[in-house]
Amino acid sequence: MKNLKRELKITEDGSHTLFVPELNEHYHSTHGAIQEAMHVYLNAGFNFCKQDPIHILEIGFGTGLNCFLTLIEAEKQNRTVIYHSIELYPIKEEHIQNLNYTDQIEGSEKDLFFKLHQAAWNQDVEITKTFTLNKLQGDLRKFIFPAIYDLIYFDAFAPDIQPDLWTQDIFEKLHNHLKEDAVLTTYSTKGIIKQALRGAGFEVKRLPGPPGKRQMLRAKKLCINRKPNN
Repeated sequence: MKNLKRELKITEDGSHTLFVPELNEHYHSTHGAIQEAMHVYLNAGFNFCKQDPIHILEIGFGTGLNCFLTLIEAEKQNRTVIYHSIELYPIKEEHIQNLNYTDQIEGSEKDLFFKLHQAAWNQDVEITKTFTLNKLQGDLRKFIFPAIYDLIYFDAFAPDIQPDLWTQDIFEKLHNHLKEDAVLTTYSTKGIIKQALRGAGFEVKRLPGPPGKRQMLRAKKLCINRKPNN
């Protein structure tokens, strides 16, 4: 992944995504990057969870879109957010500068978007008075998480591309780092994913999907006594 070429592409809602030709894989839905992020992660995740402050873990920082939308929504709602995002291969500066999210999102600020990307890795950075970001550069399979979370945005590459990130072992690890009644949202609804989530101790619910996709998943942590196992 580190040395693979990434190309900037326009999705159907006018917002950018990145495309990896060697994997034939996009970072977001081609039907609309912003639409997908809002539907799967903001509406089904952030707006569903009522905790304040809320501790969020994102699997896959990528273009920073999920993080940026969460920052905007948190400012609107006057909620305090502690946002951790794990990424093994950060994108290049040339792509960051050319992403058009601030042109597509009404009321958004380029300075804040760039501030997310310019934030130092592996340390808490105050983006605003109520939004703290820690970008964790590392491998999900080996990483020791520094917190317990209310919400997980699971936005890794598709199971066909990165099957080792969609296993029951991975979901057990995440389950062990969630608070009671915490949730995980993701775009994938494959049977093997639902089975892995249930095996890890989640209650899985199918929800209507974003444009171009029939369904998505929201998984709630069941109260099973497990100790963190990294």
